[in-house]
Amino acid sequence: MTIEANENAVRVGGGRIRLGMVGGGQGAFIGAVHRIAARLDGHYELVAGALSSDAERARASAAELRIAPERAYTSFEEMARAEAARPDGIEAVSIVTPNHLHAPAARAFLEAGIHVICDKPLSMNVAEAQDLVALRERTGRIFAVTHNYTGYPMVRQARAMVEAGELGALRLVQVEYPQDWLSERVEAAGSKQAEWRTDPARSGAGGCIGDIGTHAYNLAAFVTGLRARELLADLSTFVEGRQLDDDVQIMLRYEGGAKGLLWASQVAVGNENGLKLRVYGEKGGLEWLQAEPNALWFTRLGEPKQLLTRAGAGAWPQAARVSRIPSGHPEGYLEGFATIYTEVAAAILAARDGGDPEAGVIFPTVEDGLDGMRFIEAAVRSSKDGNVWARLE
Repeated sequence: MTIEANENAVRVGGGRIRLGMVGGGQGAFIGAVHRIAARLDGHYELVAGALSSDAERARASAAELRIAPERAYTSFEEMARAEAARPDGIEAVSIVTPNHLHAPAARAFLEAGIHVICDKPLSMNVAEAQDLVALRERTGRIFAVTHNYTGYPMVRQARAMVEAGELGALRLVQVEYPQDWLSERVEAAGSKQAEWRTDPARSGAGGCIGDIGTHAYNLAAFVTGLRARELLADLSTFVEGRQLDDDVQIMLRYEGGAKGLLWASQVAVGNENGLKLRVYGEKGGLEWLQAEPNALWFTRLGEPKQLLTRAGAGAWPQAARVSRIPSGHPEGYLEGFATIYTEVAAAILAARDGGDPEAGVIFPTVEDGLDGMRFIEAAVRSSKDGNVWARLE
């Protein structure tokens, strides 16, 4: 499920949120993206970090980011304890580590009373994810999972159009996410990003399915509002010597009768980040491509295809409220990521005063993270059992 409140501007008031980060030090990729996203709309100040499991790199990374030496920690456990004890301690933490540290770090900060913004997938397995859902409920802290593609304006519009019945009853959902960066065994050639993503001890039971398959699955769920009931998966490992899947092909049966197809691959030569979603109902269809994020194709049954743009005449309020610049100027990956951080900021600032965010605020939550883990485990089970239908537990 997602947190939703009301239809107001994405800009929020109040002082900057004191932010910490776990992971994301020198040599990391996604940490820098999170920091840019947090800074873009001016709601956060990075004041503390446990940026690497290597103590020297952690301190050097903190120095580069102008984090005070006394707030450069060598472990997330130490950071959670110390920051919770400070009168100016962090209010929220970004967790941008390899997957195996997501749940332990999130648990430490929730128990310290600190809001959590966690990269996906949420955990290593469903049991860990369920524990985090229960802990968040007990602590009352905000817990966001950074499925950043839900922050794009035209994805928000697609969701609103489905909710408004523009497509009628949904019949078909097709989503794909092809890449090619793992077409060779780069994990054996020193690629840090590939090493942990293909290591079951750090990535979990899924490789490609956890890394980008969860993004595709979440995007389809976010736009359609449908919940998958069962799936049939074929997980393949094409690169010799690799321990985890690098290609995923899945059929989905949704509650209510709609059918889905999901393809995610990291060995599809010629593809970079080709995330694409198509949704078809009895009255119309939608198509969105991440490489052209400011456009949404919409077709009513029996009418010509329409191109709707982020700030054009066909833009809905749900797209406009998360747009930053005028029509004709592109917004993309970093802005979509920043929208998630700004939506979370609205919730955190409201929580400062003991209230709820204004209506329209939406971001993926820990419950969405649990749904993603159920998807991964069902797909792995289906594939291992001989490509049979498996229920999402």
